[in-house]
Amino acid sequence: MRARPSLVRRLARHRLGVVGGVVFATAAALALAAPLIAPYDPIIGNIGIAGRAPSSAHWLGTDELGRDILSRLLFGARVSLSVGILTIGVAAGIGVPLGALSGYAGGWLDVLIQRAIEAVQAFPRILLALLIGALIGPSIEWTVAILGFLSVPVYTRLVRANILLVKQLTFVEAARSVGCDPFRVVTRHVLPNALSPVIVQSSLQFAFSVLLLAGLGFLGLGAQPPTPEWGAMLASGRAYMRSSPHMVIFPGIAISILVLSLNLIGDAVRDALDPRGFTGREA
Repeated sequence: MRARPSLVRRLARHRLGVVGGVVFATAAALALAAPLIAPYDPIIGNIGIAGRAPSSAHWLGTDELGRDILSRLLFGARVSLSVGILTIGVAAGIGVPLGALSGYAGGWLDVLIQRAIEAVQAFPRILLALLIGALIGPSIEWTVAILGFLSVPVYTRLVRANILLVKQLTFVEAARSVGCDPFRVVTRHVLPNALSPVIVQSSLQFAFSVLLLAGLGFLGLGAQPPTPEWGAMLASGRAYMRSSPHMVIFPGIAISILVLSLNLIGDAVRDALDPRGFTGREA
């Protein structure tokens, strides 16, 4: 019987996943290098060249205040990626322990945690984000907290479901029988074997966070001017769609490409971690 390929090889054989990884890595590299490669200051503009179409001087044109759109997209990528990473950190940092505690402990504690999670899930995430953002006010810090809080139920329920499966397996029963304390059983035996779906979910949540951040920015509840943020760029450019459509087109393309790359990565990781075996599917 042929041995199953390693995780890295399985990921490398998923062509669309590789494309998504390359695109995401390129976006991350450009975001990190933005202060070095951005041709202009993303905040300082020149009203004399406001709304200019793409040219050799400004490859993606300028916005309504004469600021270079390419420079603002590069710096805006830093905001989107930072918020996405921090959101996943907050959501997983709270949701994974809660899910592990709920699934392993069971009883009244499980019921209490699940009822609290259901109370949060009873409200549509986008509407709840808008409500909280409107009450608290626009702020990147609060945006991260809101997005992280709204993603906690996803991680909690996902981890709980996997804990309920894993804790019934033989090796977990063996660890209990030799006298391992519950904390050691969970952290050393149960949780590591229940985290594979969390990796897949994180890429999807990352994409959702980027979209929701852009939505909040578009409505004026995310990053505030003059901070370059893709959703805010869409909002400021919508008034000039007829005269300067590039002000909306390029931020929209940037959001679409980043979200698509994250979804492709999520699909590739899901296939590579599939316990039923990787079949070499690349599309």
